[in-house]
Amino acid sequence: MLKVEFRCYQRSFKQPLHTHHGLWEVRPGIILKLSDRHQTSWGEIAPLEAFGSESFDQALQFCQSLRTIDRATIVQIPAHLPACRFGFESAWESFEAHAPVRKLNHSNLLPTGNMALGAWRSLWNQGARTFKWKIGVAPIQQELANFEALVTALPSQAQLRLDANGGLNWNDANLWLQKCDRYGVEFLEQPLLPQQFDAMLQLSQRYQTPIALDESVATLEQLECCYELGWRGIFVVKAAIAGSPSRLRSFCQNPGIDMVWSSVFETAIAQRYIQNYLIPSVSTGKRAIGFGVNHWFNDDLNQLDFTSLWQSL
Repeated sequence: MLKVEFRCYQRSFKQPLHTHHGLWEVRPGIILKLSDRHQTSWGEIAPLEAFGSESFDQALQFCQSLRTIDRATIVQIPAHLPACRFGFESAWESFEAHAPVRKLNHSNLLPTGNMALGAWRSLWNQGARTFKWKIGVAPIQQELANFEALVTALPSQAQLRLDANGGLNWNDANLWLQKCDRYGVEFLEQPLLPQQFDAMLQLSQRYQTPIALDESVATLEQLECCYELGWRGIFVVKAAIAGSPSRLRSFCQNPGIDMVWSSVFETAIAQRYIQNYLIPSVSTGKRAIGFGVNHWFNDDLNQLDFTSLWQSL
């Protein structure tokens, strides 16, 4: 039985992140501290309600209901609280073992629109080679013009991913995929709404550019459902809102899984667990992980001294 403490955070983006879901200005979350008389471990709850997780208020209410926790209680955290399940289970695992810091290749998120044209170079100079760019937020002809300018400017060694967040219609998705095939885009992420699974399955069979599911597979239940329905394209996995890490490991044992690990703008606490504990424990390919997002914030929540991080809240 471990003592439960928690503190909330509010991270302001340097500039609002514009996606098909709207403008995102502040990332709220909860830092967990589990302890006994001898040691301490850390966890994080970073809900993303727009992707189907619980809300921040629901997560906060759950934390407020606890003073202590054990493994049996963590296993019983209900499926409608996936970010809470991740936070407590990852903290419990971190209490039991320590992992070395690992260096992985990152995909770096660019600003939306033509601001990307001036943003990629500083990231490139810092060693970035894979970039992600949001689409489906402006008129398509304007976005296609920005896309042409971006792919023309990027060095030939660069890899580009596009993410529509479900913001395209059928005709626009086909138009984008024709462009992606022409320019060698690594993949197009979530072109259509999750309800349009069959249409995305058709798109995945029409073009050379792979389709990646994101909003469609936000939770473990959705991951398992899309796999059972026959999806063998890319799965974008946001571990911090997927639910149980142990169940996620089990899912990754399915044959033919092509997975990209992705951030939900969590702090260093969840990032360290995902990159140092979770990813090395499964074999899911060598695609760059989508954790190149820390440059979107100016705060102390990316530091690896978690005691100092806790005290700053």
